[in-house]
Amino acid sequence: MQGTTRWPRIGSGLILSFCAATLAHGQSEGGGTPLSIHGNFSSDVQYYNEDSAIGAVVPPERLAFNAWGNVLINYGKFSAGLRIESYDPSLVGYPAGQPYDGTGLGYRFVSFKESGLEVTVGNFFEQFGQGLTYRTYEERYLGVDNAMDGVRIKYAPVPGLYLKGVIGEQRFGFQSGFTKGPGVVRGADAEISLGELLPGCMSSWSEKGRNVILGGSFVSKYQADDNPSFELPENVGVWGGRLNYQTPKWNIYGEYAYKINDPNAQNRVLTSEGARPNYRPGEAILLNATYSVRGLGISAGYHRFDNMFFQSDRNAPSPFDLNINFLPPLAKQHTYNLPATLYPYATQPNSEVSWQGEVFYKFKKGSPLGGKYGTKVTLNFCQAYGLDTTMRLSDDFRDYTVNSFGPGEKKYFTDMNVEVRKKLNKNWEVAASLLYLEYDLELIQGKPGAAFVYATMGIVDVLHKFSDRNSVRFEAQHLWTEQDQGRWATVLAEFTFSPHWFVALMDQYNYVTTESTFIDREGREVETERIQYPIGQVGYINGGNRFTLGYGRQRAGIFCVGGVCRAVPASNGLTLSITSTF
Repeated sequence: MQGTTRWPRIGSGLILSFCAATLAHGQSEGGGTPLSIHGNFSSDVQYYNEDSAIGAVVPPERLAFNAWGNVLINYGKFSAGLRIESYDPSLVGYPAGQPYDGTGLGYRFVSFKESGLEVTVGNFFEQFGQGLTYRTYEERYLGVDNAMDGVRIKYAPVPGLYLKGVIGEQRFGFQSGFTKGPGVVRGADAEISLGELLPGCMSSWSEKGRNVILGGSFVSKYQADDNPSFELPENVGVWGGRLNYQTPKWNIYGEYAYKINDPNAQNRVLTSEGARPNYRPGEAILLNATYSVRGLGISAGYHRFDNMFFQSDRNAPSPFDLNINFLPPLAKQHTYNLPATLYPYATQPNSEVSWQGEVFYKFKKGSPLGGKYGTKVTLNFCQAYGLDTTMRLSDDFRDYTVNSFGPGEKKYFTDMNVEVRKKLNKNWEVAASLLYLEYDLELIQGKPGAAFVYATMGIVDVLHKFSDRNSVRFEAQHLWTEQDQGRWATVLAEFTFSPHWFVALMDQYNYVTTESTFIDREGREVETERIQYPIGQVGYINGGNRFTLGYGRQRAGIFCVGGVCRAVPASNGLTLSITSTF
């Protein structure tokens, strides 16, 4: 059963005002301790119209509203903060996991620092290493928020030694205040920077910009076993170790994590008797290396994940809820609309072997390919496969053995892309990209029966500066594929009148194919339907305030940030966004 934290709305404001007034009085009395109060506000409003041509989702309440505001107070060694959130109701498709509804307190904390010790009570976000064992974080525009509610202690007894400890429960959803999951999470992490800890022994290394960082962590969750049919572990632990070698040119990082058996809703196995718990342990390996000098950058990475879903509720309703750890994707995070929202890649925690390589090179100014301003070229290649496994089957049991560190036969994803960016003169700059994608739509986006997608994309991005304040940017994208929704074309024009105004116009055209018929996902030959998605935006910026008003069609797609994604349904309507910082 999930617990709910509810503070009266008026009471929260009074408490914050009282604290600010008290601290301000203390400053005037003491005459010297600095007091700072800052924060931010953001809101998104959308009015939905009927549009059967694109299958637009129209909720019972035509007007949806997401808003939140943060206030942070710093006073000497102390800091405190809170966030009020409102979803009346939330935008369609938001958030990625458990639904949000109502208005109330979403986050609050108090912390202090003293002689290398930092203690936080309340809500907090934290990460160990790259997150294989533990990462709590928020991405507000995805609706991802697995903040802890408890106690965090950080301590640096000597330079170069960093200790962390956390305990608490995770945010689960929002019902007029944040709700918490049933599991309790405990974790500890230690990190040693040898260059700082042993300056005498490694002085020559430090002077040359070299360092070795070692780290280790252990995280466990507790959840009572209430299953009458199976014996489930109540305490599930994950331990991990990491090594980072740094020089001015090289950065080599490796991390390993091992999870004991953790039967959960995301890794159940199917047998002749139905779904059964999976008692197989989990394992994660992450290796990254980068080399960088002026004008040249090279990076390579390898990831391998086996049964690594780790959630504080074994019965979490979706893969987006109550995640304790984070498995970073090894794929290029595209920023252009078509590759970023149609076929983005998300990590497959139960079974994945992936690798990526990227080379960046800048042709020097004055060279035949560099010209007057130089030319930047980026090559990127990444792939992801399932594990190399052999199944073991019986009437009441299903398991597998892993044969190697290499990939299995099941391909998930391929992305090969090249980008060339060139400044032609002081007023014109152009970038061109070519991408080739292979994409398992059925597995990655959970669309049963969907065809495996093979797609090619071309992108041209042109920027023209009229002056230091005024510019226009044109963007053209095209996607060729015979699968899924067929072919797409996108054009965009964005006018900027600094420092206050910008106007953007975009049209996406799903013309599917040049033929009159098309093979749909069920293998049927149907008549080709061609649909356009025009949308316009106007924005105004003044100091820390930003206002954006838009109207038009929004196609269905996937919205991703940092490898975490949520589905965005098709919609037609008016949108208003307001953000402010102080």
